[in-house]
Amino acid sequence: MQVTTTSPTATAAAASAATPASSQPAKTLDYDAFLRLLIAELKNQDPTKPMDSAQYVGQLAAFSNVEQAMKTNAKLDALMSSFALSQAQGFVGRTVVSADGSVSGQVAAVQVASDGAVALLDNGQRITLGPGITVY
Repeated sequence: MQVTTTSPTATAAAASAATPASSQPAKTLDYDAFLRLLIAELKNQDPTKPMDSAQYVGQLAAFSNVEQAMKTNAKLDALMSSFALSQAQGFVGRTVVSADGSVSGQVAAVQVASDGAVALLDNGQRITLGPGITVY
């Protein structure tokens, strides 16, 4: 996404808006930084040479797309967490065997994390719930 400025003042304002307080340059342009850049651009544009309306509409459309993508990601994260919890509930009380057969036991509890689920067995062992495990 490219944001075009129309004056040196807007460029300076936009750069200061995108730089974090720690004075290290930002690696990506997040939602808040994009909004600050757009507002700085509108505030600092030359009244005798206003921004091209096509550019303005394009930037607003890009802003809307970023906002919708963020909302979609948040909803997908919530859906995946809910799905993982409902699956984990089904393992409690069942017997599981690891893919290589070296670990087995009855599931006493399941821990769900962002990288997957781990079954805590009644014998104190742990099995990562993933491909290859057998559930009885």
